[in-house]
Amino acid sequence: MGNCLGSSTRIDATHSTSEASKFPSGSLAPSSISVPSHSSKSSVHSLPTPRSEAEILSSPNVKPFSFNELRNATRNFRPDSLLGEGGFGYVFKGWIDENTLAAARPGSGLVIAVKKLKPEGFQGHKEWLTEVNYLGQLHHSNLVKLIGYCSEGDNRLLVYEFMPKGSLENHLFRRGPQPLTWATRIKVAIGAAKGLSFLHEAKHQVIYRDFKASNILLDGEFNAKLSDFGLAKAGPTGDKTHVSTQVIGTQGYAAPEYVATGRLTTKSDVYSFGVVLLELLSGRRAVEEEKVGVEQNLVDWAKPYLGDKRRLFRIMDTKLEGQYPKKAAYTAATIALQCLSREPKLRPNMTTVLSQLEELQSPKTASRGENRTSFDPVYMSPLKHRNTARNVTPSASPLPSYLRSRVK
Repeated sequence: MGNCLGSSTRIDATHSTSEASKFPSGSLAPSSISVPSHSSKSSVHSLPTPRSEAEILSSPNVKPFSFNELRNATRNFRPDSLLGEGGFGYVFKGWIDENTLAAARPGSGLVIAVKKLKPEGFQGHKEWLTEVNYLGQLHHSNLVKLIGYCSEGDNRLLVYEFMPKGSLENHLFRRGPQPLTWATRIKVAIGAAKGLSFLHEAKHQVIYRDFKASNILLDGEFNAKLSDFGLAKAGPTGDKTHVSTQVIGTQGYAAPEYVATGRLTTKSDVYSFGVVLLELLSGRRAVEEEKVGVEQNLVDWAKPYLGDKRRLFRIMDTKLEGQYPKKAAYTAATIALQCLSREPKLRPNMTTVLSQLEELQSPKTASRGENRTSFDPVYMSPLKHRNTARNVTPSASPLPSYLRSRVK
């Protein structure tokens, strides 16, 4: 779920980049999966609070698996089925029958991801139950699907849909895959914004509290889905300023009001969204301890450039190689700046953010050009030398020399 802060993650080196390197937080199964009793419509109308553990686990929307069933589905949790490891435990690849959801032969049926918690791990039974509670009731195309769970003895497991492209974090920060194009970055931002907007505008409002790149998973078409609801919190009906004091996210994503007072609202989620949007623009992590001074914190370093059209190029990801529309980049930077306001009341709501981002996908905006030449003013150095963006843009954050994935 979401509170294994700063945990290290290992990916088995025998796995190919196309499979194993993509499972940060709970990795998951094709979006087309059909699970009995799951509504195809987005809804949270059936999200009463509080609910007993018995009520949560008796949900008709998720299947209660036996430990033996999941052992068979993952080939006895064999090392070559391991997708990743984090502070919570392990994630294994498995297969189940599309109709019966029974264990299937490897390579047949539906691919799933099975999260197996360590009894001594950071994530306890409470967070495990919260995940079942929310994802057993919340249905939206931009939230991951929880297929089922296992609660047998000391064993706590979760079974998800499999997300072929893994996490946004992996695509932005690790060496190997093709850099995300500008269009894909905006698509991911829009999908994530849809997920947050859905949670915030629900009748029984949900404060996500763990919005970060490792919790944004991508399907085969780079559609974004939010994962890890172990820290989610429901506010009273109509209450848009619900306060909570539980730890969220990782350093760099937490809103100033949380750092100062422990207070969280939906606007705290908006702040975290602004950090992720800034990561999409810059290709840099929220916090980079190997850097010095102000550059350690992405928000502090980038803020002075976000409202400056002429200097914005200084923070843009060099891996884009200048292939992005100047006007759209400035608009996105402006949205990020608004989200990152230190005063929660000055931040837009997610519905407004979503609307602004969707404008960047409109045919009219796209027709203004995805590619830019080295003579475009936004890529020129302050001295107006005719250098390419690759030459004048400061280096992006150093990429790790090893394969790095975060599983939560």
